[in-house]
Amino acid sequence: MRLSDFWDRMKLHFGDAYAESWARDYVLAELGGRTVDQALADGFAAKDVWRAVCGVIEVAPRLR
Repeated sequence: MRLSDFWDRMKLHFGDAYAESWARDYVLAELGGRTVDQALADGFAAKDVWRAVCGVIEVAPRLR
């Protein structure tokens, strides 16, 4: 998954403004206690980060 695809999915699910806020503030155990932004900055693959997001929130099947 390309990083641009990841952000497109985040924005479709959360909306433009909230996607950025959620990525900055929400800590996911699945990412080793990192936020989305921290995990991406630490080199996690966008696909793995998206799977972690889908593991903690209910995402529409079309976005999975």
